[in-house]
Amino acid sequence: MAGGVDHETALSSSSPAGRFTYVFTDGDDDKLKRMGGHLINTNCSASHSRQALSCKMAQEYSVFLNSGKKWFCHVDDDNYVNVGSLVKLLSQFRHTQDVYLGRPSLERPIQATERLGSTHQKEVRFWFATGGAGFCLSRGLALKMSPWASDGAFMVTAEQIRLPDDCTVGYIVEALLGVGLTRSPLFHSHLENLGLVSEIHHQVTLSYGTVEGSRNTVNVRGPFTKNEDPTRFKSVHCLLYPDTAWCPPGPRTP
Repeated sequence: MAGGVDHETALSSSSPAGRFTYVFTDGDDDKLKRMGGHLINTNCSASHSRQALSCKMAQEYSVFLNSGKKWFCHVDDDNYVNVGSLVKLLSQFRHTQDVYLGRPSLERPIQATERLGSTHQKEVRFWFATGGAGFCLSRGLALKMSPWASDGAFMVTAEQIRLPDDCTVGYIVEALLGVGLTRSPLFHSHLENLGLVSEIHHQVTLSYGTVEGSRNTVNVRGPFTKNEDPTRFKSVHCLLYPDTAWCPPGPRTP
């Protein structure tokens, strides 16, 4: 899924990520039709239910397997992706190895009840990388996930533990395949205090949100005011790519 300033800006022809990015949507969007085969209408429910989220993730996984690409990185549509930092991070690993890369949202493993059949169940504990900050899977590991994720199996697996999509990925990887989560502090979600994030150039993903009526965003000086750029994503983009045509010169933060 694509994140960034907004779908249209993030996936413009000048974007360094455009040709590697696929957008998964629940409905038609005329602004995104020019993406052609990189726009996937999942026809899943637009709700935020466990089943709807698992439906979307199942399709993301399937498209990745069929693409032949080396890395599968999922990000939500409220993420900004620093492509240069992401590529630098992934270059430290081999796509043929078992790599599950991201950042947990909890300070402890999640506990779930694994339901196998109508009578058998057991408690399982595992770490998972929150989809709100984004996570990456190597092709080698994704292929091993196939028995529990391909051809409709992902939604069945999700129902076994009654947890949403990102938790299900962690369950397959850690609990079923025994591959540990490689944690990176460079992934960021709206669940943390984004105002404490520094060295923006080095971060892989950024997010935004609202906490008790206050905006939870990174602190970055930029050519757009907070009213013009409430997520701060436009300002982040101009910090990273100052030669972008729509980036005005000079700092303007207030």
